[in-house]
Amino acid sequence: MNIPKTSIPRVVIIGGGFAGLELAKRLGKQDVQVVMLDKHNYHTFQPLLYQVTTGGLEPDSIAYPIRKVLKNYPNSYFRLANVESIEPENKNIKTDIGDITYDYLVIATGSRTNYFGNENVKQNGMAMKTIPQSLNLRSLILENFEQALLTNNLDKRNALMNFVIVGAGPTGVELAGALAEIKKGILPKDYPDLDIRQMQINLIQGTDRVLDAMSPKASKKAEEFLEKLGVNIWKSAFVTNYDGYTVTTNTGLAFETETLIWTAGVEGATLKGVDAKELLARGNRVKVNEFSQVEGFKDIFAIGDVAYMPTEKYPNGHPMMAQPAIQQGKLLGSNLAKFLQGRPMKPFRYFDKGSMATVGRNKAVVDLPRWKFQGVFAWFVWIFVHLFALIGFKNKMVVFVNWLYNYIRFDREARLIIRPYKKKGREAAIQE
Repeated sequence: MNIPKTSIPRVVIIGGGFAGLELAKRLGKQDVQVVMLDKHNYHTFQPLLYQVTTGGLEPDSIAYPIRKVLKNYPNSYFRLANVESIEPENKNIKTDIGDITYDYLVIATGSRTNYFGNENVKQNGMAMKTIPQSLNLRSLILENFEQALLTNNLDKRNALMNFVIVGAGPTGVELAGALAEIKKGILPKDYPDLDIRQMQINLIQGTDRVLDAMSPKASKKAEEFLEKLGVNIWKSAFVTNYDGYTVTTNTGLAFETETLIWTAGVEGATLKGVDAKELLARGNRVKVNEFSQVEGFKDIFAIGDVAYMPTEKYPNGHPMMAQPAIQQGKLLGSNLAKFLQGRPMKPFRYFDKGSMATVGRNKAVVDLPRWKFQGVFAWFVWIFVHLFALIGFKNKMVVFVNWLYNYIRFDREARLIIRPYKKKGREAAIQE
C-alpha cells in the first residue's frame, strides 16, 4: 500500500462514515499514524439519499472527498480499498490492493441492508443505502414512466406506476412523502399524456404505526401528513415474497409492481476475521465493551452502526443512526490517546439529542428530549439541522440553494436518467 513506516503507533480505520471520519479528525491531532481504508473515496451524508433518489439533489451535494478531510493532518493516509479479511493473530488486514499491518484497528464499517433472509426480495427489490443505489433507483423510477407511456396494457401500466416501499422508518416515510409530492406537482407537467392519477404509493410497515421509534404523537402526525399526500399505508404487514412483479404479504395483501423499495431494516456490515458467532449479537453487530473494544481484544475497536454496546437504557444496543456514531468516534479519539499513555479510558455514554423526519413540504415531526412538535416549525428545524450537519461549506450552500429553488418553483430539476438501469428480467415483464 506504500504507507511509510514509522516509530509511532499505527491506527487503521476501516470505513469513512460518520464514526470513522470523526475518529480520524480527532486522531489527526495525536502522535499516531492514521490509515483510513474505504471502498469509496467519499463520505456519504446518508440522511439525504432519498432526495438524490427523487431528483431533489445531485449526488455530489451530499458526498465529500475523504482525502479533503484528511489533508490537514500530516500523519494521516487514505487508501481506496475493499477489505477482504482481518487476521487478528498477525495484526494484519487483507485487501484487494494488498496487506497492511496495524498496531490498533478500528472497525467503522457501518451497516448494510437487512433482508431478513428473504432472497427473492434481495434479488428483485431495490435498496437505498449508497449513492450508486440511489442513482439506480432514480433511473428506474423515471424509466417506469417512460415505459408506461409505451404500453397499451392497463395492468402493466399500473404496475409500472405502482411504487411499494417496505419499512416506515424515517427513510421510508421521507421517501414516500417525496414521491407523493412529485406525483402532485411535477409529473403531471412532465407527462401530460399520462394519467398520473394512476400512480400509487404504498407504504408497508411491520408494526402497528409508522416511525415506531419516535413518540406516538409524532407517529400519528406523520401518518396524517402521509394520508393527506395520498400515500396508502398498510400497517402490521410483512412482505413474504417479491418475484419482480408481484408482492405478497402475510396478511394476504398483494401488489403488482415493477418497483419494490426496501427500507425495512439494516444490519452490521461485519468483516471476515471478526465475525465469529461468539463475537456477534443482535443485528449482526460486533460485541464491544463500554470503551468500544471488541470482546476478547485490547487492540481492536468497533464504533458506529457495526458496534453492539448494550446498556441499561439501550439493552439492544444504541440506535443505528448518525449521532451515536459521531459521539463514539469523538470519544474513542480521546480514549486512544489516553490508552497509549497508560491512562484510564472514559466509558461511552450516549447523549440522545432527539430524532426527526420530514414528510414533505412544510411537514415534519421532531422529537427532542424536552419538546415534541410537528408541522411547519418542525420542518424548518429539520432543514437547519441537516444543513448544519453536512460536511463542507460548498455542500451546505448547494443544498440550501437547491432547497430554496425547489420550494419557490415547486420543482426538482435533477430528475435525469444519467445511466439507464435495467432490472433483471425487466424486458420480459414489460413486453406487450
